[in-house]
Amino acid sequence: MGRHKLTYGIAFALLLGGVGYLIVSGLSSNSVYFLNVSEALAKGLKADEQARLFGTVDPEGLNRNQGMTGIEFNLADKDRPGHTIRVSYSGAVPDTFKPGVEVIVEGTMQVSDKHFAAHSLMTKCPSKYEK
Repeated sequence: MGRHKLTYGIAFALLLGGVGYLIVSGLSSNSVYFLNVSEALAKGLKADEQARLFGTVDPEGLNRNQGMTGIEFNLADKDRPGHTIRVSYSGAVPDTFKPGVEVIVEGTMQVSDKHFAAHSLMTKCPSKYEK
């Protein structure tokens, strides 16, 4: 009877260890920093470090790729408009994207030419939908 309890105890411990390992490894590999522009600049994102940034589209330096999808723009901090990060995005640009709108970009910092390469671009819903 004692031998069966020991076998079940070892099997349960191995199961818990395996589940714990999967949880820890899953969280650490998929974790992405969610920062505003000032926080990203203060943190000093490293090359190829995943991050999600939010801010407003600066009217200065807005370059749409002619005839192709994608855009390059300066992402400004909402509270400190002088703090900006250059962003390049090569996907389809949302219709609601324009200067002054709040956006969230997800991607990696490219230290070589000091810009943020976004693979995802989302705009905040326009205020006309708010009460």
